[in-house]
Amino acid sequence: MKADAVEQSLYEVREAIYPRAVRGWFATWRWLLVWGTQLVFYGLAWLPWNGRQAVLFDVAHRKFFIFGLVFWPQDIIYLTVLLIIAALALFLFTAIAGRLWCGYACPQTVYTEIFLWIERRIEGERNARIKLDKEGLSLRKFLLKTSKHMVWALFALWTGFTFVGYVTPIRELWVEVLTFTTGPWETFWILFYGFATYGNAGWMREQVCIYMCPYARFQSAMFDKDTMVISYDRVRGEPRGKATVKGVGEGLGDCVDCGICVQVCPTGIDIRAGLQYQCIGCAACIDGCDQVMGRLGRARGLIRYATTHAVEGKPTRILRPRVLIYVGILAAIVAVAGASLYLRVPLKVDVIRDRAALAREVEGGRIENVYRLQIMNTTEGARTFQIAVAGLPGLQLASEPRVVLEATESRMVPVRVRAEPGIAAAGSHRIQFSVRATDDERVAVSEKSVFILR
Repeated sequence: MKADAVEQSLYEVREAIYPRAVRGWFATWRWLLVWGTQLVFYGLAWLPWNGRQAVLFDVAHRKFFIFGLVFWPQDIIYLTVLLIIAALALFLFTAIAGRLWCGYACPQTVYTEIFLWIERRIEGERNARIKLDKEGLSLRKFLLKTSKHMVWALFALWTGFTFVGYVTPIRELWVEVLTFTTGPWETFWILFYGFATYGNAGWMREQVCIYMCPYARFQSAMFDKDTMVISYDRVRGEPRGKATVKGVGEGLGDCVDCGICVQVCPTGIDIRAGLQYQCIGCAACIDGCDQVMGRLGRARGLIRYATTHAVEGKPTRILRPRVLIYVGILAAIVAVAGASLYLRVPLKVDVIRDRAALAREVEGGRIENVYRLQIMNTTEGARTFQIAVAGLPGLQLASEPRVVLEATESRMVPVRVRAEPGIAAAGSHRIQFSVRATDDERVAVSEKSVFILR
């Protein structure tokens, strides 16, 4: 007899998650981080500094302004160091206290919180949203859904506009948006980032954390039994059972199986099943469970931040080898980077030989080499620079030795260098150009090159 064929999908159909609003200590901290990060993101773009935008990544002119600092493409090392510091800090915080970044400061978490708040204001709390989604199409449902998505879309577009405002001066961009004169690239990126915000925070939500973010997959490599994670106290909570303030039944644990910890979870997991990679460490389940315990007159902390060792009744070690290594490396890199920024000379010079004429004979039989000096004034004030050359006896500049550069100006300066014949053997000889500011001798740079005699 032939067995019946069974069709099985390779993909699980997503079940909608309706996180319940929760109040508590951790929820307050989460919203403080939401307000803090968004005030910085949306407000910093409008902050003026020395007649310009305080933070501006002017890609078109290859200048990056961060308050009083001006960076050029040659300063890419600082971006590399910043990324290394961010990665090490993430590893350090994760090793000590779990997924703090994911639960409180990650843009996906922050914008999901904002979009959920908008959803609750328009459609109502958890039960109201579930009931609304189960209803058939009606005028009320159409208006509520349309209103929600319109507010989402406007907020997302403002986010995309602000993001582009860090590349194109935001005041100029605002005028262009109002007059519908934005360029094709500005228009594309505003719509792109707006769509990404709308899709990730409005529709995909927990799927980004569970399926798209690689951090969820390798976080366990940074955990150990001394890492603070969200833990359910099974010894105290089991066996579960319904209870009132005074308790019902003998031998029941403190967990009354109310399901609040699952209802408030933004990824829809049950923390009582143990730590899972889907847990983003937001601690909503802690606030929810503490509320229930408070109403029942029982001790809080059935679900709490704790290490595995603490739950097992063993001592916890904070200063363990991996933490000390992270702290040591992070402190060293921050110290070196800070010293480098402090000692950074606000002047950059590149020497380029004129390849069209390596060496030529000019009046008096002297030998002349031609160079181009790329001089960059990285300060926000005009400066005069003195050019000098050394390395061979009697080596002289045959061009203007002084050059005036405006604020943050980069200029290619042609330089002619001459030497008397016979001062050295024919061939290439090492020389050195020096460029210094006339108003501050500490602002000086030396670059090597070669002078060809024949």
